[in-house]
Amino acid sequence: MSWLTRVRNALPFTPKRDTPDNLWIKCPACSEMLFTKDYEANLFVCPHCEHHGRVKTDDRFAQLLDPGYTVLPTPKVKEDPLKFRDSKKYVDRLKAARAGNPHPDSLTNAQGAIAGHAVVLGVQDFAFLGGSMGMGLGATFVAGAEAAIKAKVPYVICTASGGARMQEGILSLMQMPKATVAISRLKRAGLPYVVVLTDPTTGGVTASYAMLGDIHIAEPGALIGFAGQRVIQDTIREKLPEGFQRAEYLKDHGMVDMVVHRRDLKATLAQVLDYLQPSKAA
Repeated sequence: MSWLTRVRNALPFTPKRDTPDNLWIKCPACSEMLFTKDYEANLFVCPHCEHHGRVKTDDRFAQLLDPGYTVLPTPKVKEDPLKFRDSKKYVDRLKAARAGNPHPDSLTNAQGAIAGHAVVLGVQDFAFLGGSMGMGLGATFVAGAEAAIKAKVPYVICTASGGARMQEGILSLMQMPKATVAISRLKRAGLPYVVVLTDPTTGGVTASYAMLGDIHIAEPGALIGFAGQRVIQDTIREKLPEGFQRAEYLKDHGMVDMVVHRRDLKATLAQVLDYLQPSKAA
């Protein structure tokens, strides 16, 4: 035993405290360091620059639904139908995504109420493979619409996606018409379909169910579009306007009905649902 070890053992040093490594988070917009608990209490919105951070599924349910909601089961689909592999097997990517997520795919439904208005709420999680649209998402979307039709309540969805899931090829693109048919069934049943566009909502999701709502609500600063800005600029060979594809620009140009701060989102949804289906208010 060295002299340093003997001295250290003889002195009344207190043991080193275990300090969590997630006490602080840096705002991706203004780079301000935020105390994680304060950031979560502020609905994942930066108190300095009002940047709206991305929200996981269960947090979104807790923010929008009244207590007592029920998470609906996610339908099972054939996984890895194309036996796809790039730098890693698709099945391995799914396992890794599920290891860090309590839900089996990028879209999850829950049945409950928003300020007393009975709804089925679907939430996409960008943290799950970029919120990508695959067969699992398509089946879950249809299941959510069917649950809403059965309960005779509106279907509300919070979108967040990078687009179609490339590992499923053409099968992922087939979810676009599949979701569109489910929306038409909702409308034939006379039920509202409300879309909340969050950051980011892009690709095939924007080209289908994200832009087919009766009302489109966007969170501030959300990126919403089909192709990326650089792709569009290279195609049309023109510089795009400032703020192109952001929620505020889309509202000014008629693609979004309203831009709503997250703290006001639940109340706004309740007001919209009361207008679209007043008889369903508790």
